[in-house]
Amino acid sequence: MKNLKDLLNSKNIKTLLVIGLIKKAVVVAMLFLPQWLSAQSDLEKRIISQFEVLPITSKDIVFLGNSITERGLWSEIFNDVHCKNRGIGGQQTQDILERLHQVTDGKPKKIFLLIGINDLNGDPARTAKAVANIRTIIERIQTESPKTKLYVQSILPVGKNREEKNREVKKANPEIKKICDEKGVTYIDIHSAFADEEGYLKQEYTINDGLHLNGAGYMAWAEILRPYVKK
Repeated sequence: MKNLKDLLNSKNIKTLLVIGLIKKAVVVAMLFLPQWLSAQSDLEKRIISQFEVLPITSKDIVFLGNSITERGLWSEIFNDVHCKNRGIGGQQTQDILERLHQVTDGKPKKIFLLIGINDLNGDPARTAKAVANIRTIIERIQTESPKTKLYVQSILPVGKNREEKNREVKKANPEIKKICDEKGVTYIDIHSAFADEEGYLKQEYTINDGLHLNGAGYMAWAEILRPYVKK
């Protein structure tokens, strides 16, 4: 009887309920995750197919990267129709390499590159690979479109809820800067303006997921880039 009473007390019941809800959530996630991933893949393919047929010209300023770039309304921010957004959500450095020809074939005036955060997961080997891929991206742009002015931006900090990523960001950025110095490419440190005293993404610049930016974040970013865009 004592064990039954213990089992039926409110604390144990709450614990059992929570465990039950977690199990249900896991089952639902397993059911719908493949569909979500498939939808994301289809969306990415549709965007890439549009980039294949939408031309880049020598007058264009290209913003190249992942979802952080994708969500910026660059032509409106800089009031310039030649600002072309070539960001795609979820992409990593290897993805940029696979579609880089879509940009370099047009020999754009400028490219602003921000990539790498999706590569980083706390594994130093993945960080090293991301940095190596960024080197390859730089080298290919210099070879395939030598007159293009390339600006490589530091990887932004992330929130406390993504500590492993943030640790690798701090390792990757100095290495990216070294490559830029070696290759004669302009490195733009946007990380410093977005990091709080502890090195995490400032709360006032994020939509509360510790990764993506809000309107204030994009405006702060734009002010850093403006002298380079308008040069």
